[in-house]
Amino acid sequence: MIEADFSEGNSIIHKLDPRVRTVAAFAFSIVVAVSDRFPALLFAIFTSIALVSLARLSIKLVLSRLLVVNILIFLLWLILPFTFEGERLFSLGPFTASMEGIIYSVLITIKSNSIILVLMALTATMSVFSMGKAMRHLYIPSKIVHLFLFTYRYIHAIHREYIRLRDAMDIRGFRPGTNMHTYRSYAYLIGMLLVKSHDRAERVRAAMLCRGFRGRFYDLSEFLLKPIDLIMLVIMLSAVTVVGLLQWTRIIY
Repeated sequence: MIEADFSEGNSIIHKLDPRVRTVAAFAFSIVVAVSDRFPALLFAIFTSIALVSLARLSIKLVLSRLLVVNILIFLLWLILPFTFEGERLFSLGPFTASMEGIIYSVLITIKSNSIILVLMALTATMSVFSMGKAMRHLYIPSKIVHLFLFTYRYIHAIHREYIRLRDAMDIRGFRPGTNMHTYRSYAYLIGMLLVKSHDRAERVRAAMLCRGFRGRFYDLSEFLLKPIDLIMLVIMLSAVTVVGLLQWTRIIY
């Protein structure tokens, strides 16, 4: 299930226009993703931590989200240093770690945590529907916006259907194991889930057409761009610019 733990709050970040947060998060993520110099990435991680502090997010929840990401990154640390060619650093039995592999792993770690922290600070602090509305105001193609909103709305329904099917299997005495019966049962479960998801999608589509849907969601509320929004947008885009300068110029060697 998707939980909007950070969407409620009274910080300066929560009060910003969703369009400002969406633009800043997108620009930051793109620039950081293509950066590979330590000065740029260290400034990026500092900026992301500052934004999380401004958003007044729960440290416990932030760390729990980061833990999931860093478990995957830890798997890279187990593989990348020993498979990346370069100067030999140390050996563990038949495996040799390279300096370049270690450096590359550190870069990936800093990049990933910086982007996740900024997304938590800027996008997780708004509701999904506010984000969809902001995407529409930023002229993102309507089909992408609709796909995004419907995916969020009905992933909960699909999850409930999955729980119902699993409960039915358990009531009938199903006990998973490493055998063909288990694999076949899970295959049937996934197949039934796909069939029921398709049926629900057809019913929802028919209901929307009956109610006059013509490819657009209408919203009676409008965003209001305030001076603080423009100030924060300039500050955040300036931080992105600094990351870019540190990456593509030689201000700091």
